Amino acid sequence: MVIANVWFGGNRRTMLLPPLAILAIGICTVLGLIIALRVNAFIALITAAIVVSLLSAGSVADKISRVAAAFGAAAGGIGIVIAMAAIIGKCMLDSGAADRVVRAFLRALGVQRAPLALMGSGFVLAVPVFFDTVFYLLVPLARSLYRQTSRNYLKYILAISAGGAITHTLVPPTPGPLLMASNLNIDVGMMILIGSLVALPAAFAGLMVSSYLDRRMPIAMRQIGSEPEPEPLPDDQLPSLAWSLAPVLLPVVMISTNTVLTTMADAQHVALLSVEDVTDWPELRSQFRQQAAQEDPTPGGRIVEAIESGTRNVDRRQETLALINQQEELSAEQRAELSEGLNRFVIADKSFHQEQSFLGVSLDDETKELLRQNRLRMKQVEAERLNRKLLELSYPGLVAEHEWFTPERRWANTTSLLGDANLALLISAVIAMWVLKRQRGLTRYQLAQAVEVSLMSGGVIILITAGGGAFGAMLTVANVGEAINDLFQLGPESQGKLLLLFVGFLISSVLKVAQGSSTVAMITGSAMLAGIADPQTLGFHPVYLATSIGAGSLVGSWMNDSGFWIFAKMGGLTEVEALKSWTPMLVVLGVVAFGVTVILAMLMPLI
Repeated sequence: MVIANVWFGGNRRTMLLPPLAILAIGICTVLGLIIALRVNAFIALITAAIVVSLLSAGSVADKISRVAAAFGAAAGGIGIVIAMAAIIGKCMLDSGAADRVVRAFLRALGVQRAPLALMGSGFVLAVPVFFDTVFYLLVPLARSLYRQTSRNYLKYILAISAGGAITHTLVPPTPGPLLMASNLNIDVGMMILIGSLVALPAAFAGLMVSSYLDRRMPIAMRQIGSEPEPEPLPDDQLPSLAWSLAPVLLPVVMISTNTVLTTMADAQHVALLSVEDVTDWPELRSQFRQQAAQEDPTPGGRIVEAIESGTRNVDRRQETLALINQQEELSAEQRAELSEGLNRFVIADKSFHQEQSFLGVSLDDETKELLRQNRLRMKQVEAERLNRKLLELSYPGLVAEHEWFTPERRWANTTSLLGDANLALLISAVIAMWVLKRQRGLTRYQLAQAVEVSLMSGGVIILITAGGGAFGAMLTVANVGEAINDLFQLGPESQGKLLLLFVGFLISSVLKVAQGSSTVAMITGSAMLAGIADPQTLGFHPVYLATSIGAGSLVGSWMNDSGFWIFAKMGGLTEVEALKSWTPMLVVLGVVAFGVTVILAMLMPLI
């Protein structure tokens, strides 16, 4: 009967299986297709998305179309950024800009600090350039350094890996961190800032491990293939350092500036209710009580329902209801407690608005625009703004209008255009193309060919990443996030909720060991936990959940990871040597990044 309801029941919302069972089937579908059948990751992720959608509630007619819609939404969110990043990477390599950055690091630090220079080069270049390309680029330099020093070869190539691998998994616009930001509703600029902050100490830890491993198992450089080593280009054939760094630094500066200003404006929480914002507390409480007593849906009834329906902070909810129902005049302390309770259980509630309860309220254009947004993916301050507007419009004269456009908000809005990741990466791509054309004297046709080659490789990444987005969206439809949240009812203290960071780290690590791809581990892990990626649920900014997932995706790299083979074959190492060097170093990177994430979440929760 249940199966009949799901497949033939029209709009019936019956679930065929529990959410966690659907999650298990989805993961097994992804891993089985990738590992056992060697199916392309894009096909595996889309197939898993369809399977999850079929097993989830909803109309039969919508079960496939919603997968396509989710795929389109994910591609729309990350497609331009990834395409521009692919162009930037290709142009930096062909123009010699990437080589110039590396040589600048070496000149600044000297040959004695060459490992630090290589780590720094990998750290910077892996932001717009994929890890395998960064390793291809820097390995010849490591080999050249070994010919000069006759020592530290393993240290050199591990230093490259430490810098490149950590930003590849934590800092957009590389696909994994970019889609994690999308899945967990994190501003890209915030992901860049916190991802870089977490990545830096982890990279230095990787450098220290590189020194230890080099002393423990010194490995001499070996010949790779039969072709002679390519000769590096002379300095006069490379672009200037300023133009070489511009495509990397410009988008970081543009996006981060807007993120900092927006974060400052958001931190004001101007929509929250203060005691002075209510002109007549007795009348407001009276209207709440009268409307809650009516049978038809009303704003006051919805307010009371939002307060009493939660399963957490039950005692505090009951105290708030008691203050609303109290007949006597409230003291100044009680008014403060009531306003704090309304803020916590009404204004901060993303699901507060219900259309039936506000049918009699005349909504202005600002409120209608806010209601058109996706409520689950809405920023917390925007939800506060919406709910405060609903209170102001429902109780005119009793709840004062708040001033949203503070000076800080106006500055943030001013920088929002140039700080948009799509525009910032487009401008950087234009600069990288111009440097390539000028440096190599390309015709417009040759430049177009170079861009086309980069877009072909970028297109595959967009398909895989958007497929992961569709898979994540279907896990959300299956209520997987809520089911995971129910397993970890940890109480209100953020220290208890820090266990959720370990959950993200562990899930991503297991996925990494099972199927080898850090990107797939990040996509799947963030999709599984998207339902709990809310500051009020976590007790800290969801960016820390993203960095814990990214850290976990480094742990457990072995022979099913393409990065393992790139390191081994391009570095001239045997499989055993790679397992003894590459694998433990990535474990250290992941563990240190996770430790830094936990410390930052405790000291700087950003909520």
